[in-house]
Amino acid sequence: MKSYIAQRLVIAVLTLFGMSVVIFVLLRMAPGDIVDVLFSAAGYVNPSEKQAILRELGMDKPYWRQYVEWITQIFHGDLGKSYRYDLPAWQIIRPLLPVTIELAMLSTIVAVALGVPTGIVSAVRQDGLLDYAMRVFSLAGLSMPSFWLGMVIILALVSWLAWIPPLTYVRPTENFWLHAVQFMLPALAVGYRSSALIMRITRSAMLEVLREDYIRTAWAKGQGEWAVVWRHALKNAILPVVTVVGIEFAFLIGGLVVTETVFNLPGVARFLVEAILWRDYPIVQNLVMFIAIVVILSNLAVDLLYGLLDPRVRYA
Repeated sequence: MKSYIAQRLVIAVLTLFGMSVVIFVLLRMAPGDIVDVLFSAAGYVNPSEKQAILRELGMDKPYWRQYVEWITQIFHGDLGKSYRYDLPAWQIIRPLLPVTIELAMLSTIVAVALGVPTGIVSAVRQDGLLDYAMRVFSLAGLSMPSFWLGMVIILALVSWLAWIPPLTYVRPTENFWLHAVQFMLPALAVGYRSSALIMRITRSAMLEVLREDYIRTAWAKGQGEWAVVWRHALKNAILPVVTVVGIEFAFLIGGLVVTETVFNLPGVARFLVEAILWRDYPIVQNLVMFIAIVVILSNLAVDLLYGLLDPRVRYA
């Protein structure tokens, strides 16, 4: 087990290093920078002033040196200074992280709570009326964009209850009830879409396992439906579901741009778009690195869960 964990940790570190290089290179390949944006907005270009700003921001240095300085700053806990706001990048990023992480976690919980049970029921009642209803439910979730469903929820609340969610972010310490409602609505919209995918994966994995010989043997021995389905079948069908849940959580960290905009939540994904438009390299690099770290840690967690759930993986 120790060698398995060590192997996965080495792969995660190498992947993170590769991602840092890709992030840095792609940002520099994009046309323009923060200085070009500022001078374009001002409507004039003074070469000497432009060069002075580049030198002040450290953007006149060779790319390899900028990369080394960025990585060195990260190891020392210094994320640099925002070009646009002239503030430490961590001071800007820190309040954004809890919003996106909370929304992603709530959405994942909703997705698992809806997707796994409906997938199991659909597989056990294959080709029945309940199975067809569950499949329509999942297809509807895959067909509807989460941000559109969020807008429908808001319009329904306004039309039926004459009530609209708070237009500004409410901290849990200010009003826990409003905070919970403010997050549950987008969590339901996003979680429903993810639950549709989890439901279909769960159904496919369960159908494959339910056709195995040892399941037929369990039925022949007279074991109850609960024991056969939940103890034997689900235990051996859970690995693909764990993979999808891990991927969906990682996707939600960076894929909530429109949803955060619709519900006016000050999260990472929404702010990242603004930082890209301004070519604010310290903000963009660190936010994208944060998303990359979440993706890598999610995959690492899935690999470790594989080892816990399936001894064959652990001792392979």
